[in-house]
Amino acid sequence: MAASPTVSADLIAGLEAAVGREACLSRPDELFVYECDALTLHTGPPVAVVLPQDTAQVQRVVRTCRAHGAPFVPRGAGTGLSGGATAPDGAVVIECSRMNRILEVNAEDRYAVVEPGVVNARLSEAVESLGLFYAPDPSSQQACTIGGNIAENSGGPHTLKYGTTTNHVLAVSLVLPDGELLELGSPCGWSPGHDLVGAVVGSEGTLGVVTRAIVRLTPIPEQVETVLGIFPDVVKACRAVGSIIRSGLVPSALEILDQRTIHAVEDSVYAAGLPRDAGAVLIAELDGAASALVPQAEQVQRLAESAGALRVERARDAEERQRFWKARKGAFGAMGRLAPDLYVHDAVVPRSKLPEVLAEVCAIGDRHGLTLSNVFHAGDGNLHPNISFDRRDEDERARVLLAGQEILELCVRMGGVITGEHGVGTEKRDFIGLVFGESDLEAMKHLRAAFDPDRVCNPGKIFPTTRFCVESNPHARGYDRVPLG
Repeated sequence: MAASPTVSADLIAGLEAAVGREACLSRPDELFVYECDALTLHTGPPVAVVLPQDTAQVQRVVRTCRAHGAPFVPRGAGTGLSGGATAPDGAVVIECSRMNRILEVNAEDRYAVVEPGVVNARLSEAVESLGLFYAPDPSSQQACTIGGNIAENSGGPHTLKYGTTTNHVLAVSLVLPDGELLELGSPCGWSPGHDLVGAVVGSEGTLGVVTRAIVRLTPIPEQVETVLGIFPDVVKACRAVGSIIRSGLVPSALEILDQRTIHAVEDSVYAAGLPRDAGAVLIAELDGAASALVPQAEQVQRLAESAGALRVERARDAEERQRFWKARKGAFGAMGRLAPDLYVHDAVVPRSKLPEVLAEVCAIGDRHGLTLSNVFHAGDGNLHPNISFDRRDEDERARVLLAGQEILELCVRMGGVITGEHGVGTEKRDFIGLVFGESDLEAMKHLRAAFDPDRVCNPGKIFPTTRFCVESNPHARGYDRVPLG
């Protein structure tokens, strides 16, 4: 419910008292940039944005919001892709970018204590001299923050070997929706009772505001080998991925870019010298003991050639390795040349289903007259169909939403799930019934209520606003309905 002008004025005054006038934004021109995250399909201007500098200020902000009946939304760098940081009517955004200190590094026990605004890549840079790094590396790692990674349980290219964020968070400090501070977990990663740290990671900011985290650090591998396979089409690249996994190798990354993505990258500042006539490229990376890696890389090369690669290159040094990765890391940015907006979809299917799913995903895009390209974490079947569009075009926007819904239904039919690392947020909340029944959702709601009984912390996320589900919606398998969203 939107706050009245009087209540808003009192709320703003209370927030300014909590964090200082300079750290409280309330003018329309200041709030405009916070109306969405990287999912531009869904917008919602907040009533205010506050930029606290420590846990005590977060607690004061939360208590001020409760005193004035205002919901609040934790936010990191705004790089999320599911509408998770979008503010509902009358909500206050708690923007944690100023809480950006690395508080402690314990090299012996291999952990770091960080505030939520620490940028992902900066943490690895800070501990590199100690022979350590922070393994989760979302493609937005140069901008995204640890707090946002925790909220979404972010993954990245190296999830195949190292796992997602949840595998690297040992403890969190959580400001509950009543302003109380709760300490969960421990530096050793274990505490008695339920795994509440595991509940918080991936809860999309609906249980409270993370103000501190203890994260696991990993030894830098002795050596890295990176292989680039050039394929005539995506199908052969996907078959190579299957062959590599069946061989028993555990690469740290297996990433695929299709031809449309290659063209977008090569036309942009992220150009990496990829062949424009390639149907797809596969980046395979291995790391570990130097004595084992050369034969492993040679085996990957043979498997790629057997699967139909036109040619296979091995990075000769760190500079060439960065060139290979430049295309992958810059892919989403390169899409900005194609249209003003980009819908980065996120779903997971079994690896064996990748070829047929990708063929149908492209057919869905073509059927709706959309510009669709694919760049994805092939090693764990995490698809990222990218739809370039202009949200100002209502007809195109409707086609984008309908295509997105069809892609989710396709992936679920093929034995997959509706999200791999981007979360549910507002984007997929009305489709969560594709994979969870009513009893499942009720159990999730009970867990949330234990932390936030009044549903004031990031409301309107994850749980459906309708009764849409496969069993109850007669159109769930068809393509003739009005898109939800």
